[in-house]
Amino acid sequence: MSDRFRGILVAGLARLRVALGFVIGALVFVLARPSQATVAAGMTLAACGEAIRFWAAGHLQKSREVTVSGPYRWTAHPLYLGSTIMGIGLAIACASVVVALLIGVYLATTVTAAITSEEAYLRRMFGEQYDLYRHGVALKRASGSRRRFSLAQAMANREYRAVVGLVVAVLLLLLKARYTRLFWQTAGP
Repeated sequence: MSDRFRGILVAGLARLRVALGFVIGALVFVLARPSQATVAAGMTLAACGEAIRFWAAGHLQKSREVTVSGPYRWTAHPLYLGSTIMGIGLAIACASVVVALLIGVYLATTVTAAITSEEAYLRRMFGEQYDLYRHGVALKRASGSRRRFSLAQAMANREYRAVVGLVVAVLLLLLKARYTRLFWQTAGP
């Protein structure tokens, strides 16, 4: 595969990851076999992933700087880390190996594409500053490394959308778990 074609594919996947997420999400819901116990366990983990995302969003100054405060002190991509943890939680909540594989493939392809695309953008935008950050050098010199979490910044980064999505997923899976159990109880042996 040529570098040009690979670049186009990566950029396309990165741009389409949210739309693809809705398609995969619908398929996941259809294939899910949740119980109240799996939803409780999985969504507890997913909530931890969303907490990481929310914390990161409260520090991220998109396209204005190389953010080095909050979770960015320890990982370059806390939003994607949080999304991955949310995906693992969703797979547990759905109680289906097929769903877990589907989520795994979706995350592996789209998150990898998003990180590749984002890192290329950050290198173009910030050059050596981003490379120093990735090598841990910039953190020692950065003035923004002690910035406090900002709820206003998390809202400006529209992280509330991920919170709403998580709540909707929990409610849908709980409804499916409840009505699936009721169906099998009334259908009999």
